[in-house]
Amino acid sequence: MPLSKVKLISFRKIGKPAEGYLSVGESFGEVPFDIKRVFWTYFTPDSITRGRHTHHHTEMILIALSGIIEVTTESITGEKEHFVLKNPNEGLYIPALTWHEMAYSHTAVQLVITNSLYDEKDYIRSYEEFQQMQQK
Repeated sequence: MPLSKVKLISFRKIGKPAEGYLSVGESFGEVPFDIKRVFWTYFTPDSITRGRHTHHHTEMILIALSGIIEVTTESITGEKEHFVLKNPNEGLYIPALTWHEMAYSHTAVQLVITNSLYDEKDYIRSYEEFQQMQQK
């Protein structure tokens, strides 16, 4: 099975400036997996970097509902990328085995959609352990 790549996803934007907008993401439509969990982060101080981990199996999509979120990713093959999320109708797909770190503007609200329920055993929180996996 080929490894999935980090990629930006555009969600449908329905509406007009005079009335506002609605965006939709559906499993196996814009979202490339069956949705199992949704959570959000907010009021993160500017000086804090979150994430700093990867998952054995979990895939996710990060969406900046408001504010700005800078995301740095590193794939299991060593490819590093940097993304700036600032549009609520755009998400960043992060496949399993992708190290990710996020920095937020204080006003940022991040929505996260995943393909799995929370399981601490799915996390790799040590960057050194992740680097060792890259060498295999």
